[in-house]
Amino acid sequence: MKDRDVDQALVERAQQGEQKAFELLVSKYQRRFIRLLSRFVKDEHMVNDVAQEALIKAYCALPNFRGESAFYTWLYRIGINTAKNYLATNGRLSMISADVANDEGDVLDLVEQMAHEHTPEAELMNREILQTVEVAVSKLPDDLRRAITLRELEGLSYEEIAQIMGCPIGTVRSRIFRAREVIASDLRPLLDTSENQRW
Repeated sequence: MKDRDVDQALVERAQQGEQKAFELLVSKYQRRFIRLLSRFVKDEHMVNDVAQEALIKAYCALPNFRGESAFYTWLYRIGINTAKNYLATNGRLSMISADVANDEGDVLDLVEQMAHEHTPEAELMNREILQTVEVAVSKLPDDLRRAITLRELEGLSYEEIAQIMGCPIGTVRSRIFRAREVIASDLRPLLDTSENQRW
């Protein structure tokens, strides 16, 4: 039985009133879900509150879940919207990422990539690169920031991101491309790359 089929069976049991089935779904995705939310909500004390609020919303909305997308995709959409509402209410719309991607979409963790160099100069460069990426990501418009985070940090497919963000796959690709362009542009002076080079 495929993972998605197991989830669907648990959803159906939960929709029939079996609370334990929903608890199994939550425990299956809880760590991944909290990790996702912590990319948006930087206050570690509030992440659990936002997660709990999102899970309550998901439980209440469960009768409307039709299985057109994977359960975790549906849950992530609720989580992201809850986090977005929390951030908007509290006037904090920042997200930090240490990961960037090259032309092929492969994730490059610059800190890890350069970790073998332990000279003070290399460590300073690592910190500068990380800070530059963090600032570049935090300045992105919300739709670009969400798309790049879901792709690079959560490793979701373009299809899953499109479902979560409620937009066509082409829009997702465009948003991720534009986000990478901004990050690459901000990194050029540090990495001494030309304009036609990504990294």
